[in-house]
Amino acid sequence: MRMAVTFGFNQVISHGFGLFLFAALMPLMQANIQIDSWYLAIAGALTQIAYLAGAMLLGVIGPRVDSCRLLLVCGGITTVLLATMAWLSNPFIMLGVLAIMASSAAMSWGGIVELVTRHGRADRTATNLSIVSSGTAWGYGFNGLIILLVVPMLGWRSGWMVAAAVGLLTWIATYRLVKRLRVDRDTQDVDVTFAMGTKELFKTVLRERTAFLSCFTLLLVGMTTITFSTWLNTYLAELELPSALGGYTWGVIGATGMIAGFAAGKISDRYGHAIALLMIFSAFAASVIAFMYDPARFVMVAGFGYGLMYFPIWGIIAGWVSKQYSSKATMQINGIGMVAFGTGGALGNLLAGALQGSTGSLTLTYGVIVAISIGLALLAGYIYVSERKVKKTWVGGAAA
Repeated sequence: MRMAVTFGFNQVISHGFGLFLFAALMPLMQANIQIDSWYLAIAGALTQIAYLAGAMLLGVIGPRVDSCRLLLVCGGITTVLLATMAWLSNPFIMLGVLAIMASSAAMSWGGIVELVTRHGRADRTATNLSIVSSGTAWGYGFNGLIILLVVPMLGWRSGWMVAAAVGLLTWIATYRLVKRLRVDRDTQDVDVTFAMGTKELFKTVLRERTAFLSCFTLLLVGMTTITFSTWLNTYLAELELPSALGGYTWGVIGATGMIAGFAAGKISDRYGHAIALLMIFSAFAASVIAFMYDPARFVMVAGFGYGLMYFPIWGIIAGWVSKQYSSKATMQINGIGMVAFGTGGALGNLLAGALQGSTGSLTLTYGVIVAISIGLALLAGYIYVSERKVKKTWVGGAAA
């Protein structure tokens, strides 16, 4: 549990703050810095491209990199950059800092996947990874508290300083943990991990069912969740809803994700990943449909569905892949999955910017999110049905 919680706080820093704090603070930063909706679209797309680049790099060089060292380096870089954001006023320099943090976030998660699948209990892989991935939800909760409690008193720059302080404490805790993991690794008689070459990795993702479906699922998840969170506060402002409503929604997202990470992981380990995917995707689709029907009334319901789906998905997918591949290979395939996720997020943000520019509203953007969320639920249903058929075929063949 200590490992899961510590790595979860690394997700707070890398994803909760590194990827999403800017979107949460952007409407408040506009009073001092000349940034508009197109800037947010460019920032969102650029960070997802950087996330994609970091994930691709990890998939190629990951097997040759020590995951403990990788985690410490990524955490240190992100903490320094979070503090730097508090002193910046140039929007273009901010774009560069956000891109570096996004790339670091991808590599940090890849290292975490490898460490958890290698050092954690095999029968708790999805649970542990879902708890860790829900650290992003803890970050959402912190973002909500920063918006509601810190920024009104001290200004938006103080929000970045608070994030950096949390990052420093997390880095110290991570350093102490990885020292123990290194000792455990050095006492092992045999290293049984297996990594794939770059060519073999891409062949696996394109040809093997589990690897392909896991990456395709993350592509669609990126298109829905990144677009939803990046533009949420801007859409609420467009609808002339109170700014505090966005803060409350981010808090709901964070609180839901904290619980969902453990619960969905347990369901995946006990009943199978297909059941877990079907449950969380169906809940997300229903919640965003309600949000489109009445945004003011159901925005926090959408936040609940978002938290229920987005944060556990990483642990469920990685746990699913780890059942068929080694810890290093799981990290590599998950790296390609993050590339797919980043691609989906970049496409979603660019589409949102184009639709907002042509229609003057984000309503159509959220309609597209609804359509894709329904597609995710149908995809989960397909995975569930097809795997039941495979299981029945295998059992029947064994019986014969």
